[in-house]
Amino acid sequence: MGVPLKVGVLISGRGSNLQALIDACEAPGFPAAIVLVISNVAQAAGLTRAEKAGIPSAVIEHGRFATREAFDASLDAALREKGVDLVCLAGFMRVLSEGFIAAWAGKIINIHPSLLPSFRGLRTHERAIETGERLHGCTVHFVTPELDAGPIILQARVPVRPNDDAAILAARVLKAEHRCYPLALRLIAEGRVHVESGRVRIDDDARPAIEALDVDSIRDAQ
Repeated sequence: MGVPLKVGVLISGRGSNLQALIDACEAPGFPAAIVLVISNVAQAAGLTRAEKAGIPSAVIEHGRFATREAFDASLDAALREKGVDLVCLAGFMRVLSEGFIAAWAGKIINIHPSLLPSFRGLRTHERAIETGERLHGCTVHFVTPELDAGPIILQARVPVRPNDDAAILAARVLKAEHRCYPLALRLIAEGRVHVESGRVRIDDDARPAIEALDVDSIRDAQ
């Protein structure tokens, strides 16, 4: 086995997707390791998850910086100090500057709670219900300067049921996120993800794992 991909995770809150990544990375033979967790919120519950897993963490509060660029420069320095190869956004509630994204081009991924390109931005579950969608889900994508518009790596679908409200649907989607994000990280760390002409190509031998994310396999998630 080669050297694991070094991952830095940026969070702002409870860190449930961080926990899914931690659990995946702790499995024998997983090709990635989380070497740093950074929160822009000092009280973020995800920091406790990192501590319990023995992962170094840092708090870099955005409010202490005069500009977005200055804050991002501090993030960049902390990530590079740890030798991070890939940045995973996991509920990180800050829009990154174009300079930061350019510096980490092709090395930042995010998980978004909708089937992009539908429902970019916030209130994705409410909007899915309001527009009468029958399928909803999540998307792992590379981060580009345009919000929620980078090349799509993986998607997982869940049904929208007649009696769903936003909270119920969000919980169902979160179950899918916890499966989708670790799989995307594994595929990247194994070198199976390729961006060609702005679109993602994944090696064919990864298809069975991807197909397991289909709606039927998570139909009963609550």
